[in-house]
Amino acid sequence: MDQAILDSLEDLLITADLGPKTAAKIVTEFGEGRFGKDVSEDEVREALVESIAKILEPVAGPLEFSGNIPPFTVLVCGVNGAGKTTTIGKIAHDLHEHKGKKVMLAAGDTFRAAAVEQLEIWAQRSGASFVKKDTGADAAALAYEAYEKAQSENADVLLIDTAGRLHNKSNLMAELQKIVRVLKKHDESLPHAVLLVLDATTGQNAHEQVRIFREMVSVTGLVVTKLDGSARGGVVVSLADSFGIPIHLIGVGEQIGDLRPFRAADFARSLTGMAG
Repeated sequence: MDQAILDSLEDLLITADLGPKTAAKIVTEFGEGRFGKDVSEDEVREALVESIAKILEPVAGPLEFSGNIPPFTVLVCGVNGAGKTTTIGKIAHDLHEHKGKKVMLAAGDTFRAAAVEQLEIWAQRSGASFVKKDTGADAAALAYEAYEKAQSENADVLLIDTAGRLHNKSNLMAELQKIVRVLKKHDESLPHAVLLVLDATTGQNAHEQVRIFREMVSVTGLVVTKLDGSARGGVVVSLADSFGIPIHLIGVGEQIGDLRPFRAADFARSLTGMAG
């Protein structure tokens, strides 16, 4: 592998959304004499899988909805259109159908009537109970009341949807921080998890979203959606490399069962065209 091949590999990785920093890191490894004179394409691919999986392994892991006094409370964040509401519905369905959990959904994106309606439909589809308030109501008050209701109904898990109006960053930051502050009046450990939902088709813009939401609230884990379409997927690798935040789930389609656990080796093989 001469310098020209290494350069073209680096360009290929950048094109696949790994970003310049992560691409350079992988290519530097490749340039350190790990191959003999005659190297096949499959050997290069296998080595690429190994390098990518090594970056992904430390962040791959499921979100455990237990270990705290119920209801296990999750704040779900992300920009509008990233797939928050759909992700919440799919998580609720999996918890109810496959893990036997009693789930409650709270419509904290109170300024968008369509978001509330969509979440209510998902609650019905997933067998979860549902809490909402009038359009424009205080999201923190809704979260506070939803936690009380989840406790009284002995729910195992409470999933709280939130607004994602990133064009108005200061207002959104104040709103999200108020939700956290008000939840802590119930219990200082709340929320037990803060999930950030990212749309993979936004590519490297996902980095800026992670930075902003991490500044607003303490993000504990990521869900990456829309990996079924035009998304190249490499942004997942650069997110892992840059932030080290756990990646719990990936969305690979619109169907109710299309939210999958994130597995480093499987993802690396899929990304390099060696799935299966």
